[in-house]
Amino acid sequence: MNKKLIAIIDKFSVFGGVLSGIMICSAFALIIAEIITRTLFNSTLYVAEEYSGYLMCCLTFVALGVTLQEKGHIRMTFLHNILKSPQHILVLAMVCYVIGFAFSIWVTCFTGMFFWDSVVNSSRSMQISETYLAIPQFFMPFGFLILSLQFVAEFLKDYMVLKTGKIKAIEEDKSLGR
Repeated sequence: MNKKLIAIIDKFSVFGGVLSGIMICSAFALIIAEIITRTLFNSTLYVAEEYSGYLMCCLTFVALGVTLQEKGHIRMTFLHNILKSPQHILVLAMVCYVIGFAFSIWVTCFTGMFFWDSVVNSSRSMQISETYLAIPQFFMPFGFLILSLQFVAEFLKDYMVLKTGKIKAIEEDKSLGR
Protein backbone atom coordinates (compact mmCIF):
# COMPACT_ATOMS: atom_id res chain seq x y z
CA MET A 1 0.00 0.00 0.00
CA ASN A 2 2.75 2.46 0.92
CA LYS A 3 4.63 1.81 -2.33
CA LYS A 4 1.49 2.41 -4.41
CA LEU A 5 0.72 5.63 -2.52
CA ILE A 6 4.31 6.82 -2.97
CA ALA A 7 4.17 6.02 -6.70
CA ILE A 8 0.90 7.92 -7.12
CA ILE A 9 2.22 10.96 -5.23
CA ASP A 10 5.48 10.88 -7.18
CA LYS A 11 3.44 10.89 -10.42
CA PHE A 12 1.53 13.97 -9.23
CA SER A 13 4.84 15.70 -8.53
CA VAL A 14 6.21 14.75 -11.94
CA PHE A 15 2.97 16.04 -13.48
CA GLY A 16 3.60 19.35 -11.69
CA GLY A 17 7.14 19.39 -13.09
CA VAL A 18 5.91 18.73 -16.63
CA LEU A 19 3.22 21.39 -16.25
CA SER A 20 5.88 23.77 -15.00
CA GLY A 21 8.01 23.04 -18.08
CA ILE A 22 5.05 23.71 -20.36
CA MET A 23 4.42 27.00 -18.56
CA ILE A 24 8.01 28.18 -18.87
CA CYS A 25 8.02 27.31 -22.59
CA SER A 26 4.72 29.20 -22.98
CA ALA A 27 6.15 32.26 -21.21
CA PHE A 28 9.23 32.08 -23.44
CA ALA A 29 7.08 31.85 -26.58
CA LEU A 30 4.94 34.76 -25.40
CA ILE A 31 7.98 36.95 -24.78
CA ILE A 32 9.50 36.02 -28.15
CA ALA A 33 6.16 36.80 -29.84
CA GLU A 34 6.13 40.19 -28.09
CA ILE A 35 9.68 40.92 -29.26
CA ILE A 36 8.84 39.96 -32.84
CA THR A 37 5.61 41.97 -32.78
CA ARG A 38 7.39 45.06 -31.46
CA THR A 39 10.33 44.71 -33.85
CA LEU A 40 8.57 43.84 -37.09
CA PHE A 41 5.17 45.48 -36.70
CA ASN A 42 5.89 48.31 -34.27
CA SER A 43 2.98 47.08 -32.18
CA THR A 44 2.42 45.12 -28.97
CA LEU A 45 0.45 42.14 -27.75
CA TYR A 46 -0.60 44.13 -24.64
CA VAL A 47 -0.77 41.02 -22.44
CA ALA A 48 2.75 39.61 -22.76
CA GLU A 49 4.13 41.12 -19.57
CA GLU A 50 1.03 40.30 -17.52
CA TYR A 51 0.64 36.72 -18.73
CA SER A 52 4.33 35.90 -18.56
CA GLY A 53 4.19 37.10 -14.93
CA TYR A 54 1.23 34.82 -14.23
CA LEU A 55 3.01 31.92 -15.89
CA MET A 56 6.20 32.48 -13.87
CA CYS A 57 4.21 32.54 -10.64
CA CYS A 58 2.22 29.44 -11.58
CA LEU A 59 5.22 27.41 -12.70
CA THR A 60 7.02 28.20 -9.45
CA PHE A 61 4.19 26.78 -7.38
CA VAL A 62 3.48 23.66 -9.43
CA ALA A 63 7.18 22.71 -9.46
CA LEU A 64 7.51 22.67 -5.66
CA GLY A 65 6.66 18.97 -5.33
CA VAL A 66 9.05 17.70 -7.98
CA THR A 67 11.76 19.94 -6.54
CA LEU A 68 11.31 18.26 -3.14
CA GLN A 69 11.25 14.84 -4.79
CA GLU A 70 14.57 15.58 -6.50
CA LYS A 71 16.00 17.09 -3.28
CA GLY A 72 16.40 20.45 -4.99
CA HIS A 73 15.18 22.69 -2.17
CA ILE A 74 17.75 24.51 -0.06
CA ARG A 75 18.54 22.38 2.97
CA MET A 76 20.37 23.18 6.18
CA THR A 77 22.60 20.19 6.83
CA PHE A 78 24.59 21.31 9.87
CA LEU A 79 22.69 18.82 12.08
CA HIS A 80 23.50 16.05 9.61
CA ASN A 81 27.17 16.73 10.27
CA ILE A 82 26.60 16.37 14.02
CA LEU A 83 24.51 13.21 13.74
CA LYS A 84 26.76 10.45 12.44
CA SER A 85 24.26 7.59 12.56
CA PRO A 86 22.25 7.07 9.35
CA GLN A 87 19.23 6.10 11.48
CA HIS A 88 19.39 9.40 13.34
CA ILE A 89 19.73 11.32 10.09
CA LEU A 90 16.64 9.54 8.71
CA VAL A 91 14.65 10.33 11.85
CA LEU A 92 15.72 13.99 11.61
CA ALA A 93 14.64 14.05 7.95
CA MET A 94 11.28 12.52 8.92
CA VAL A 95 10.76 15.20 11.59
CA CYS A 96 11.58 17.85 8.99
CA TYR A 97 9.05 16.29 6.59
CA VAL A 98 6.35 16.44 9.26
CA ILE A 99 7.11 20.12 9.96
CA GLY A 100 7.23 20.87 6.22
CA PHE A 101 3.94 19.03 5.71
CA ALA A 102 2.23 21.03 8.47
CA PHE A 103 3.51 24.31 7.04
CA SER A 104 2.59 23.45 3.46
CA ILE A 105 -0.92 22.35 4.47
CA TRP A 106 -1.36 25.69 6.23
CA VAL A 107 -0.17 27.56 3.11
CA THR A 108 -2.43 25.36 0.95
CA CYS A 109 -5.43 26.38 3.06
CA PHE A 110 -4.41 30.05 3.11
CA THR A 111 -3.86 30.25 -0.65
CA GLY A 112 -7.02 28.21 -1.17
CA MET A 113 -9.00 30.88 0.67
CA PHE A 114 -7.27 33.53 -1.45
CA PHE A 115 -8.26 31.64 -4.61
CA TRP A 116 -11.83 31.08 -3.38
CA ASP A 117 -12.21 34.78 -2.54
CA SER A 118 -11.39 35.58 -6.18
CA VAL A 119 -13.95 33.01 -7.34
CA VAL A 120 -16.70 34.37 -5.11
CA ASN A 121 -15.98 38.00 -5.94
CA SER A 122 -15.24 37.36 -9.64
CA SER A 123 -12.02 39.35 -9.27
CA ARG A 124 -10.47 40.63 -12.46
CA SER A 125 -7.04 42.09 -13.14
CA MET A 126 -6.70 45.83 -13.55
CA GLN A 127 -4.78 45.33 -16.79
CA ILE A 128 -6.21 45.72 -20.27
CA SER A 129 -6.97 41.98 -20.42
CA GLU A 130 -9.16 42.02 -17.29
CA THR A 131 -8.09 38.44 -16.61
CA TYR A 132 -10.26 36.42 -14.25
CA LEU A 133 -7.76 36.21 -11.36
CA ALA A 134 -9.01 32.89 -10.02
CA ILE A 135 -7.32 31.13 -12.94
CA PRO A 136 -3.70 32.06 -12.12
CA GLN A 137 -4.45 32.00 -8.38
CA PHE A 138 -5.64 28.39 -8.61
CA PHE A 139 -2.06 27.23 -9.13
CA MET A 140 -0.94 28.46 -5.70
CA PRO A 141 -3.03 26.03 -3.58
CA PHE A 142 -2.67 23.36 -6.26
CA GLY A 143 1.13 23.58 -6.14
CA PHE A 144 1.22 23.59 -2.36
CA LEU A 145 -1.13 20.60 -2.29
CA ILE A 146 1.32 18.72 -4.50
CA LEU A 147 4.14 19.78 -2.17
CA SER A 148 2.17 18.59 0.87
CA LEU A 149 1.60 15.21 -0.74
CA GLN A 150 5.28 14.95 -1.65
CA PHE A 151 6.20 15.55 2.01
CA VAL A 152 4.02 12.53 2.84
CA ALA A 153 5.75 10.45 0.14
CA GLU A 154 9.24 11.43 1.32
CA PHE A 155 8.27 10.61 4.92
CA LEU A 156 6.96 7.20 3.85
CA LYS A 157 10.10 6.49 1.82
CA ASP A 158 12.32 7.17 4.82
CA TYR A 159 9.97 5.25 7.12
CA MET A 160 10.16 2.21 4.86
CA VAL A 161 13.96 2.40 4.79
CA LEU A 162 14.04 2.74 8.59
CA LYS A 163 11.55 -0.10 9.05
CA THR A 164 13.36 -2.54 6.77
CA GLY A 165 16.74 -1.68 8.28
CA LYS A 166 18.32 -1.48 4.82
CA ILE A 167 20.09 1.77 5.53
CA LYS A 168 23.14 2.57 3.49
CA ALA A 169 25.53 5.16 4.74
CA ILE A 170 23.85 8.42 3.80
CA GLU A 171 26.16 10.34 1.55
CA GLU A 172 24.88 13.76 0.72
CA ASP A 173 25.94 15.21 -2.59
CA LYS A 174 28.04 18.19 -1.59
CA SER A 175 27.50 19.96 -4.90
CA LEU A 176 24.82 22.65 -5.01
CA GLY A 177 24.43 22.50 -1.24
CA ARG A 178 22.86 19.06 -1.25
